[in-house]
Amino acid sequence: MTTVEAVGANVAARPVNAAQKPVIDSDFETFLKMLTTQMKNQDPLNPMDSSDFAVQLATFSSVEQQVLTNDLLKGLSTQMGQAGMAQLAPWVGMDARAPMPARFDGFPVTLQVRPEPTADSAILVVRNDRGEVVDSRPLSLTDDSAEWSGRDGAGQSLPSGLYQFEVESYLQDTLQQTSIPEVYGRVIEARIENGATVLLMEGGAVIAADKVTAVR
Repeated sequence: MTTVEAVGANVAARPVNAAQKPVIDSDFETFLKMLTTQMKNQDPLNPMDSSDFAVQLATFSSVEQQVLTNDLLKGLSTQMGQAGMAQLAPWVGMDARAPMPARFDGFPVTLQVRPEPTADSAILVVRNDRGEVVDSRPLSLTDDSAEWSGRDGAGQSLPSGLYQFEVESYLQDTLQQTSIPEVYGRVIEARIENGATVLLMEGGAVIAADKVTAVR
């Protein structure tokens, strides 16, 4: 390996870092000095083929471009990561409304209910975290919201915990539709999973951010 080739190999082996650009400039000056020295001291009777100079210059230029490209991609990746974090941060601490379970802590839970428009009756069904029905009661077809007091059908207060709600819409005693009412919950964590924003709510519910219909 000639001296100039060794300079090119040394550049290719150097790890990429944030200060690579000044190092590239410095190495290119060194490369030119070494190339000039090699030309001055070559054997006049056996001069170096000009194509060898071109190959060495092209090799160094290719290494330089690859290093600069890697730096650019690394910078773009960092910027995209920072942008993603900036989009997540505003969610934390917000009250978001979405079709999801709600935590009961002794205070009434307000639900946004939407019975099927063609229904002639609707029932709110409440389940505990084990999926057991702990309460069911009729709903008004004209009200957009309803409050659940946290008591069962016998009027007994239920323990604190995460509860699931369903609105069953009936027409002439035939079930037409089952929907999940929307409730407000506090966002305690926001993260990205498979390219989508996912929210962890106070109480343990996990929902996709695109399911949120209102925030406060």
